[in-house]
Amino acid sequence: MILFDLKCKSDHVFEAWFQDSDAYDKLVAAGAVECPVCNDTDIGKALMAPHVSSDAKKKTNTRARRSAEFVGRQMNVLAEMRQQVEDNCDYVGEKFAEEARKIHYGEAEKHNIYGEASDDEAGELKEEGVEFQRIPWPRDHDA
Repeated sequence: MILFDLKCKSDHVFEAWFQDSDAYDKLVAAGAVECPVCNDTDIGKALMAPHVSSDAKKKTNTRARRSAEFVGRQMNVLAEMRQQVEDNCDYVGEKFAEEARKIHYGEAEKHNIYGEASDDEAGELKEEGVEFQRIPWPRDHDA
C-alpha cells in the first residue's frame, strides 16, 4: 500500500491509500478518485515530504495500512457487486418502490430491478413484505 497526498483543481489537499502507483494511475484515469470536499474528479498528486518512521509510528502505520487495505477490499467488492447488478438487472430509477410492488403483487412479470427508494419507501416495502436489499454503492463517477 502507498499513501499519496492528492490535490483537486480547487487546491483542496487530501490523503488517499492505493495498492500501488499503477492502481493510483488507473483509478485517477477512470475518474474513480474524488475530492472529499468538492467531489472534483480532476485529481493530481500534491507535493509530499519524505516520511521517516520511528518504531511507534511503524506500528501505527501498520494498523492504518491494514485498515486502508480492508476498506480498499470492501470498496472493490462493492464496485464488483454494482457492476453485476447493472449488468443483470433493469434500472427503474426513482420508480423502484412502485415497480417492486408491481412485481411482488403479480402485476408485472418477475424480473430483477434496481433503482432508488427513500427511507420512507423502503420502510413501507418492508412492512408489505416486499423482498429487496439496500446496497451502499460507491459513488457513480459518471453522473
